[in-house]
Amino acid sequence: MTDLKVLPTRSLGYGFIPPEYLPANQDEYFFRNQQVGKPADHWRNLRAHELEELVRNGNTSKNWDDVLVSEGFDPQFVRGCQFSGLVRIGRISDVSLSMHDLVVPTGLLNSHIVACDIGDDVAIRNVRYLAHFIVGDHSMLLNIDEMQTTNHAKFGNGIVKDGEGEEVRIWLDLVNEASGRAVLPFEGMIPADAYLWAKYRQDAELLARFQAITESQFDSRRGFYGTIGKACVIKNCRIIKDVKVGDCVYVKGANKLKNLTIHSSKDEPSQIGEGVEMVNGIIGLGCHIFYGCKAVRFILGNNSNLKYGARLIHSFLGDNSTVSCCEILNSLIFPAHEQHHNNSFLTAALVKGQSNLAAGATVGSNHNSRANDGEIEAGRGFWPGLCTTLKHSSRFASFTLLAKGDYPAELNIRLPFSLLNDDQTHGCLAVMPAYWWMYNMYALARNSQKFQARDKRKMRVQKMEIDPLAPDTVEEIFEALRLLEIWTAKARLLADGQRPDNHGEDELTKLGRELLAGEAERTAGLEVLGENMECSHRNVVILKPRQAYHAYREMLHYYAVKNLLDYLEAHPQANLATMTKALSAPRQRRWINVGGQLIAGPDVERLLGRVKSGELNAWNEIHTAYDELWDAYPLARQQHALATLLELRGVTKLTPALWENALGEAGRIADFICEQVRASRNKDYENPFRQATFANAEEMRAVVGTIDDNKFVKQTRADTKAFQKRIQAARKRI
Repeated sequence: MTDLKVLPTRSLGYGFIPPEYLPANQDEYFFRNQQVGKPADHWRNLRAHELEELVRNGNTSKNWDDVLVSEGFDPQFVRGCQFSGLVRIGRISDVSLSMHDLVVPTGLLNSHIVACDIGDDVAIRNVRYLAHFIVGDHSMLLNIDEMQTTNHAKFGNGIVKDGEGEEVRIWLDLVNEASGRAVLPFEGMIPADAYLWAKYRQDAELLARFQAITESQFDSRRGFYGTIGKACVIKNCRIIKDVKVGDCVYVKGANKLKNLTIHSSKDEPSQIGEGVEMVNGIIGLGCHIFYGCKAVRFILGNNSNLKYGARLIHSFLGDNSTVSCCEILNSLIFPAHEQHHNNSFLTAALVKGQSNLAAGATVGSNHNSRANDGEIEAGRGFWPGLCTTLKHSSRFASFTLLAKGDYPAELNIRLPFSLLNDDQTHGCLAVMPAYWWMYNMYALARNSQKFQARDKRKMRVQKMEIDPLAPDTVEEIFEALRLLEIWTAKARLLADGQRPDNHGEDELTKLGRELLAGEAERTAGLEVLGENMECSHRNVVILKPRQAYHAYREMLHYYAVKNLLDYLEAHPQANLATMTKALSAPRQRRWINVGGQLIAGPDVERLLGRVKSGELNAWNEIHTAYDELWDAYPLARQQHALATLLELRGVTKLTPALWENALGEAGRIADFICEQVRASRNKDYENPFRQATFANAEEMRAVVGTIDDNKFVKQTRADTKAFQKRIQAARKRI
């Protein structure tokens, strides 16, 4: 059995829309004319001398009456072409188009053009089959085997056309391989949309509304043409089918591009390079995809990159991300993700951004189950180190760093900024809370600056919180303090020969707080064990709990004062009294990372309620709601900061004396941060093994410089001085 049909040549280029799907009282060019947007009198028939010259130049058509042109058309620049169906050609001037070192005269050469609209001063050369496309002005199409659009093209969107069954609809199976969190891709989808759709699966009404809103954005009728925007260059490609391309796209050497929307603009051009194969997807503004990458059923956020054979399947890769070589399956990844190595693997995961997977990291395997893989959920700043293997299902607090190891069981890490170590020597899982603050301040402090510098987006639809200390991580720290108090109290009771289960949680937290805040001797030598952190029978040993406890409290204090200083600077007339009055509110304990944007839990619930009620009836309206919440976020964060400081100090009111003391402590912490930034980076300069490859100190200095040459160390020193000045200014307003 074969689908091959034998058709009369004269029918080629006609009947694009089957008769049963034609709009009432319209012809097959109805949608095409709308897309082109030019009046009927813009086109005219060929003049006799133009037709003669076209035939003389080796051009053919079964019906020259259906070859229309605009004023400025010059037939001498059309040679060796075959025209089928209604073809409309714009102005062709005696000019050339230049892209990098490639210079091509405008005109049509050695191409078969079927029912297309060609813009002004376009260069089309050696396109063996170009059908049902609208080509924008000043674009180049060179050396392409097949380029066509079908009447049921969806351009990567998860819709069905009239007469089609549900089986052809494109879904993205995010986070879960078993389709339990599937979403419909659509143009303009951002990580926040995908997260809400994938996460709230228990709400059938909400899911139905999301699908209805998505379908309402698109026309289910057949007959829309593929489009090539203005000033595009597409060359040396094999198959391009059902693709919508924005302005200024550069494609060279792609193998297959099918069912795609490629967003691009003059300010944020997208590029696709050699050997790339992409099917069923949406590509954001300013993206770069090169060197043999494969992507199937995907969305690529703005200013993101795929390189060197990367594979992206059933996944959403957020804005400002770079993925090279590796494989990503069934994952929803928030902005600012880095994964650069051929032997790293990520599957069935929700990764909440600012993340980095090292070489050999295998995040997710089914070695512990015969069923489909479970899920991995990782907070901001997730960093599995070299050759790290993790099992489904696991969950990680923000800024979890995993040392090299084959972690044998599921993990639930609730302590943020921690370092994990699969300690096989001692047969335990070792967890050091607040590791980043205590030993890697350079990387932590540089976090915000690094991601801000990498954000090249001109259009920033997805909003992002990039500060490591924000309401979400602060609430995780509060929970970590509570856990450390409980676990330390239990360790003390066991060491004293008492049964911890004879004490209530409040009693344990009180005892643990006294132990951790009191004299160091009371916790010296205690083995503090974490609970419900690994699905195994081995111990989870908490390293340096006392130091971590105080580090966490420093982090809370610095976060609180820093944000309160922000409020004072934004309100020049405010003083302590007016500030506390304006910011007094209960501490909001639940913050949700919605695609990179932090939103208070009650606000998310209200947003979803507005969707279900029909108040928000389009994705652009939902995006506007995100923006409104983002505009309100600084004040909400400052309210949270005041509540954090009060909770930390165990008071209900911020008095002048307390505020004075808090400012002084914040100044001390700022100096500590500055010192630790330098000290943690200086290890790389003082390490004797780092020095071993250099003949002498002068050679090393010439190659890597000195610690005092480091730009970020210098910047931190300047920022610390500025922070101290802010503190002095705040003192004057008490």
